[in-house]
Parts: sequence; structure tokens; C-alpha cells
Amino acid sequence: MVINRNKMFTEILNNFIDKFTDVEAVVVSDVEGLIIAGEKRKDIQSSLEIVSVLTILINPVLERIRNEFAFKKFGTGSFDTDEYRLLFISIDEERILSIIFNAMASVEKVSPYAYFLAEKCAQIINAKEQDLIQLSIPDFEQELDRHEKLKHSIFQSNKEEYGTYAFKFIIVGDHEVGKTSIVRRFVEKKFSADYRATIGLNILAHNFNFEGNDINVQLWDIGAQQYFKRFRKMYYSGAEAAFVVFDLTQPSSFININNWFQEISNLLDEKDIPIIIIGNKSDLSNERQISTEKGQKLASSLSEEGLSYLETSALTGENVHEAFELIAYHYIMKSKQKEREILKDELYRAINLTLKELVILELTFINETLSWNPGFQTIFDIEKLGDYSEIKNNSQEKLFTYKNGLILSCFTYKNFNLSNSDGVFCVFDAREKKHIAPNWKDFLIEVTQKIRKKRVIVVAIRVDDDSNWSRFMEELNIEENLEEKLVTILFLKIGPDFRTKIYENLKVMLDAIVNTRKLK
Repeated sequence: MVINRNKMFTEILNNFIDKFTDVEAVVVSDVEGLIIAGEKRKDIQSSLEIVSVLTILINPVLERIRNEFAFKKFGTGSFDTDEYRLLFISIDEERILSIIFNAMASVEKVSPYAYFLAEKCAQIINAKEQDLIQLSIPDFEQELDRHEKLKHSIFQSNKEEYGTYAFKFIIVGDHEVGKTSIVRRFVEKKFSADYRATIGLNILAHNFNFEGNDINVQLWDIGAQQYFKRFRKMYYSGAEAAFVVFDLTQPSSFININNWFQEISNLLDEKDIPIIIIGNKSDLSNERQISTEKGQKLASSLSEEGLSYLETSALTGENVHEAFELIAYHYIMKSKQKEREILKDELYRAINLTLKELVILELTFINETLSWNPGFQTIFDIEKLGDYSEIKNNSQEKLFTYKNGLILSCFTYKNFNLSNSDGVFCVFDAREKKHIAPNWKDFLIEVTQKIRKKRVIVVAIRVDDDSNWSRFMEELNIEENLEEKLVTILFLKIGPDFRTKIYENLKVMLDAIVNTRKLK
């Protein structure tokens, strides 16, 4: 298949201009001023063609750029005219990316994106048949928002449930350790022996399946040049996980793992992301300088819990896919654990505040079967509540007492005792139902009759997204049975996110228990 470089240049340069309103034109040229590609903003007067942009604005300073950079290594520079601001980035020794801004533009704001564009231009120039070049422009400022939304969605899922997740992985390490080769092996399933240093940043997206979960991963391959260090905080922002790569044949790249690990730790707002140390080029066994044991020892020493260590070969593909599966597993599991610990602490504080008011607090959980009782299990899993005594535990009833005054009891719909209960938590599963079950209303009426005055009943109804909630409420209307009891009854809806809702519902119940006691 013939590579249509003109089409790729047109797409990415227009994407860049559309994203930044301060950019008037973008030109890729050689050091002699020959235009390779160029696009200008459509609303610029037609007389200002790309050739004019180059002739009027860029050519006069090309000689200065050549002398300043000498094009022996990466170079960049900016210049101001009366009407425009110009940013130049050397793509390689022969080609330059020129970005023309209006006079009031902030070049610094666009610069991190400009180096990403320069990397994409280099990829297009050097592209071979079937190379995958993604031409969308990222939004660095939205990465933290995306990251927080992802954490929330992961917590809603269960390890045993399948989901769809979008991750951002950063890949760092010294020059020539094989970062880009690992990415290409994973995404394109091929290896290129041609080396070219990444200009600042390259991003590739790829989908893969992990244990039934659909994983959409954004791979941020970050250039090792010291010059780009000032942009790395922005590039790292919102990352869910990281690979730190070294070359098994180059001891200096192994020594620098500590520096890369510290940089990630210092620049990331979220400190405890999963990180895997990757020893690449395992196929070069005769040139190997770093043993597996040495790599494992370093990885285990970098944090209290230790980091995972894996050896890969971008040439043969050995362990490349496994590395991405491992990092996905780490992030999903770690995120769920973190979020649950936060919610546990909040519920633990709410229980203690309620105990300060009541001294003794008995919560009763009623469900169709005791084998699935999310309300009870949520509280029972809070280790901070301390020691408890198991008074009863059979297929019909559970009773646990804690030293702090908390009492938990569990029953099924058919057999329950509410003589000392301060709050009752019932769960009805209405998924795939158009109407409530025939016995639900009678059961609720019986609960209101058995519970003492000034107590609380929470009815958590699990529904589908398209369930008719208002119909369920009409069919469960038992207001006439509450007139003399001064009982607070709360109907709460839980959907696919029921794990979070259970925590919220329990806190609502605790607050209602205290407030209902104050009724006159």
C-alpha cells in the first residue's frame, strides 16, 4: 500500500490549527526553504498562501536558525515580528517545523503540543508501509479529569465483572533502551531496527482484552532528552501507570532507573500509581550486563511494597503483551482497594458518631437470602470496628456484637426479629421486573408493625437503567401504615454502581436514625 504522506500531513496540521486558535499557519520545510507540507487557518485572507508564509516570515530567519542549531542535534527557537510570533523546531538534521502565531499568542502554552506535532511529522517523513501513525492531538489539560472519572468507574466494577476501561500509561527511560520499539511491538506487532530519538512525546492508542475486560490504552512514549524535562509534568499528568525501561546490555541505563523513578514520584500528583521496571533486549543474551536477580533486587528496593520486574524483547515480542496485561491488573486492583478504603473510613466515622449519640446501635439487615447481603457485608468488612462476638450464624439468622456497642443482625424475609433494632436495611432486587414482587408490600407492612417507634427503615431497590422507578414507588406506597409509628422509611435506588450506593445508603440510614430519635 502506497503511503500518502500529503494526506497525513494535511490531517494532522489541520487538527493542530483547529485546536489552537492563536495558530495562523504551520509549515514543514527543509533547511533550504523548500516546502514539504503546510496548512494555514481558513479564515486568513487568501492572499497569504503557504508559500507567502514561508517567503515573508520564515525564510529571512532560516540562516539564523541554521547557524544557531547547526542541525547536529535537536534544536528549537522562537522569534517575534511586528505581526506574528514564530516557533521553530528541528525535526531532524534537514527539516524544520515552523508554527506561526498571532502577535498576542502564548507560545509557552502551545509548546508541549508543538513538540508532539514535531514527533508526528518525523513519523510521517520516515513512515514505511503499514506503519501505524495516529494523527489526533491530545488534550493534556483534560488528563486529570479523565483520570478521576476512570478511578470512579473502576470502583463501580467488581473483579469478577467485565468492564471497559481507558488507561493512560507513560513509558520512560534513557535513550535507545527500546521504549518506542516496545510500544510498536505491542501495537503494531512488528519491530524496526532503525533508531530515531522521540521528539518530546509520541502517543499511540491500542485496544486489547484482559480477562474479559476491554482495555483501551493510551501509550505516552516520552522522549529522554533533558530539554523536555520542563514539559514532563504536563505529559505525566493523569497517568494511571508507568513503565520504566532500561537496556539489559547498558549498565548506565540500569543505574538511571532510580532517577526516572524519582522523577515520576516527584512530578505526579498521585504518588501511588503502579510502576513496572522493564529490562529490555533480553534476546541479546551474549551482550547482557544486568542479571535477572539484579533487576529484581532493584525493583523490590524502590518502594515499601516493591515494584514488579519483567524482562522483554521488542525484537521477538517476548513478554511484551504480558507486561501490558500486568500493568492493567495492577491498576484495576489498586484503584479498587484505594477507593474502598476511603469509603470504609467515611462509614466508620459515621458509625462512631451515631454511637456517641445512642451508646448502643443495633442495625438489622433483611434480604431474600443471607448468602448475598451487601449492607451487612459492607459494615462487617470494616476492620477498624475492632473485635466482635459471633452469637448466631446460620442459614436463617446472623447476630454479631462489637465491643464498641454496635450490634449487627441479619434475617431473611420469612423470619426476622426487630425488637431492639434502631434501623432496618432491606434490599429488593427489581432488575428485569416491570412490577414489584407480590410479597414485597406485605413484607414492608409487617416490618413497620414490628419495629419500635422513632426508628428507621431503608429499602434499597436494585434496578436496571430502564426500570420504571415511579411505578415501583406507587406499588410500594405504605404511608397509611406509618401514621402513628413515627417511623422514617427511605426508598433508595441502586443500579450498576450499587457498591458505592451501599456505602452512601448506610450513611443516610445512620443520619436518619439520629434525627428520627429527636422527633416529638
